[in-house]
Amino acid sequence: MQGKGFRVGSVIFFLLLSAWCLFPTIQGLYYNNKVDGLPEEEKSDYLEDNYTTLQRIQEKALKLGLDLQGGMHVTLEVGLTQLLDQLAGERKDEVFDTVLRGANQRAVEDGTPLIDAFVEEFAANDPEASLSRYFRSDEITRRSSNDEVTAYLQQQARDAITRAIEIIRNRVDRFGVTEPSIQTQGSRRIIVELPGIDDPERVRNLLKGTARLEFRLMADGAELTTSLQRIISHFEVDVAAAEPDTTGGETEDVSESTDADTTFDVSTLLAEDVDIDAGNPLLDVFRPIGQGEVVFGEVAAQDTAAFNLLMQDEEVRDMLPRNIELLYHSSPATAGGGVEYFTILAVNTDAELTGEVITDARADFDPTTNLPMVTMKMNSEGSRIWSRLTGANVGKSIAIVLDGVVYSYPRVLGKISGGSSQITGLDSQAEADDIVTVLKSGALPAPVNIVEERTVGPSLGLVSRKAGFTSIMVGLFIVAVFMIFYYRGGGMVADLALLINLIFILGILAGFEATLTLPGIAGIVLTIGMAVDANVLIFERIREEQSTGKTLKASIDGGYSKALSAIIDANITTFFVGVILYSFGVGPIQGFAVTLMAGILASLFSAIVFTRILFDYAVIERRMTVSYG
Repeated sequence: MQGKGFRVGSVIFFLLLSAWCLFPTIQGLYYNNKVDGLPEEEKSDYLEDNYTTLQRIQEKALKLGLDLQGGMHVTLEVGLTQLLDQLAGERKDEVFDTVLRGANQRAVEDGTPLIDAFVEEFAANDPEASLSRYFRSDEITRRSSNDEVTAYLQQQARDAITRAIEIIRNRVDRFGVTEPSIQTQGSRRIIVELPGIDDPERVRNLLKGTARLEFRLMADGAELTTSLQRIISHFEVDVAAAEPDTTGGETEDVSESTDADTTFDVSTLLAEDVDIDAGNPLLDVFRPIGQGEVVFGEVAAQDTAAFNLLMQDEEVRDMLPRNIELLYHSSPATAGGGVEYFTILAVNTDAELTGEVITDARADFDPTTNLPMVTMKMNSEGSRIWSRLTGANVGKSIAIVLDGVVYSYPRVLGKISGGSSQITGLDSQAEADDIVTVLKSGALPAPVNIVEERTVGPSLGLVSRKAGFTSIMVGLFIVAVFMIFYYRGGGMVADLALLINLIFILGILAGFEATLTLPGIAGIVLTIGMAVDANVLIFERIREEQSTGKTLKASIDGGYSKALSAIIDANITTFFVGVILYSFGVGPIQGFAVTLMAGILASLFSAIVFTRILFDYAVIERRMTVSYG
C-alpha cells in the first residue's frame, strides 16, 4: 500500500472521529436499556445516583427530533392588534377602534397583513385624515405623511416579530430544551418545536408571559370597606326586586327602601361562623374576608368565572374606589376538603414603577420561611424611585404585579435604599426559575397567543423510531443484495462502503449536534440508494476499460479517473439543493436537508476513497481477481 498512506490515514481518522462522536449515543442506549430492565422501585434510586453521568451523556448524544422522542409543536401569533393599540396610546378614539377592528377582521378572513389592512381601512374611512393624529415618535410628528407613518408602523411590526423571536429563544434556552426549533411563518406567526418536553403547561406560560412587572400601591382600607358593603347591597337589591309577590297583596316598591334594609356590615358578617346568604348571587361565589386595605375577598377556584362575570357590570365597577382594580393572587390557598381559594386584592390601576428598571434577577430562598423567592436589582433610576416610594408609604402595602397577577404584597416597614426587592409567595423552585427567565429575557413587545398546539407523546415517538430504523435496515438490505447479485465481488466492496457511509452520516450528525428527525431518516434512506450510484458509475467504467483488453489494475485506475467528474457533478448539484432546502425550509424540511447533505459528503468519501483503498489492496497487495458481474 505504498503511496496510499494519506488515503488510509484519512479513512482511519474519520472512522475514529465518527466513533468518538457516536460514543455518547451508544452509552445513552446502554443506560436506557439498563434502566428499562430495572424493577420500578429501583429506577428512581438508580437515576438519582447517576444523574450527573446521564446528564453529561444526554448533552453529547445524538439529538432526536420532536417526532422521534415526543414533545410540543406550538404556533404562536404576535398580537399586532395590541401593538397598534399600545403605539396609539391615549390618542386613540372611537374611529381608531372601529378601523382597528375592521383591519383585524380582514387580516383573519383574507390573510392581508394587519398593518396594510389598517392603513387601507383608515383611508377608506376618511381619505383626508392623517395617521399622525394617532401615532407619534421621535421620527413621526404631526406633519408626517401617511406613507411615513405606514413605514414606521411596518418597521415596528417587524421589530416586534424579531424581538419576540429573540425573547422566546432566550426563554426556551434557559428552560433547558435540547435542540429547539424556532421559525417565523407569514407576517406574524412563530413556530416553536420543543423536543422532549414533559410539562406542556409550564411551557405555555413561559412562551405567553409578557413579563410586565409593576409595583403598585393598594387601596385605602376605609374606602375599600365602604365599596364592599355597597357592592354586596347592590346584588341583594337586585334579588329582592326580582322575587315574585307571594303574599297575595300589593307588591312593595323596594327601590326606595333598600338602603336601610340591605346594607351589610362586613365585620359582623365575618364574625359569625355561618353560611353566607345564598339569596345573594355575589355571596354565592364570593366571600369577603375583611382584611382592610389589602384584601377584597376570596373566591373558590371553580367560581372565578362566575365572580368575574358579576364584577363586569359597569355599575358595580363604579362602586369601587377611584383608580382601583381587583386582581387575583398568583397562588391559591387550600381550605378544608381540598377546595382551592384565590385571594382577590384591590390595587391601584397605575404603576408606580415597572420592570424596565430591573437589571438582574435570581432565584433564591427566603431565609425565614425557606420558601423560594426571586431577588431583583434595580438601576440607578429605579433605585431612586423605589427609595422615594417606600419612604412615602411606610406602614402600607405595595403589590408586586407580574402580567396582571399579584405575586406578593409586602408591607413597607421603612425606606428601602439600594434598589433591591423580592417577589415572595411562590409555590415552587420551578416557578421562581420561570419568573427569573422571563425577567432576564425582557418583556415581549406585544402579547403572543397560542393559535395551534400539538403534543407528540413518548410512545408515539417510540413507534416512529422503530419504523424509521426498520426502513433503514430494509433499504440497506435490498441495496446490498442487489449490488452483490449484479456486481459480485465489486458489489461486496460497495456494500462495505455503504456501512461505513452510514457510520459517517450518524457521526456527522452527532458531531455537529444536528437533530435526527423522521424526515431526516427519510433522507438517510434516500442517501443509501444514492450512495451506490457512484460505485455503479465506477464499476461500469471499469467494465468498459476491461473490454478494451486492459489489465485489472489499469482498468481500475481508468474507471475511477473517468467516472470522477460525473460523480462530482451529480453530487454537488444535489448538495446545493440540500443547501437551498435548509436555508428556506422549516422544521421537517430542514431535518431532511441536513441528513441529505451529510449523506452526500459521506457517500462521496466512501465511494471515491474507501472503495479505492479496498480495490488497491485486493488487486495490488493480495493479487486477487475482483469480479464485476
